[in-house]
Amino acid sequence: MSAIERYDVNEEWAHSGVIKAGNLVFLNYCAGNVGQGIEAQVNGAIDEMEKRLAMVGLTLENVVQMDCLFRDVWNIPVMEKVIKERFHGKYPVRKSIQTEFAHVGGQDGLLFQLDGIAYAGE
Repeated sequence: MSAIERYDVNEEWAHSGVIKAGNLVFLNYCAGNVGQGIEAQVNGAIDEMEKRLAMVGLTLENVVQMDCLFRDVWNIPVMEKVIKERFHGKYPVRKSIQTEFAHVGGQDGLLFQLDGIAYAGE
């Protein structure tokens, strides 16, 4: 069995942003541009996902699954627009979930977050 490697470890929050286990990479809490509009936050979350993927030598093309968390799930069309622009037809499977984020800023703060799984190959 391959070793499990942890990256982007945050001791204060007690979590890892990236875990590589065998040929799978798990990405947690990708968020960005918090406090801005929904389109900026979706782009910010994908930017953060790209940054974390780069830690293990991967790109967005390696992403096979995403959990898309929204404060308002009716913003799905905005996310779909951004995904089309950023993933260039190499779309992962995904699900969209509406949630009340436990995050500083309340309703004017975090509007969108991504979690995902990427395939690292053989």
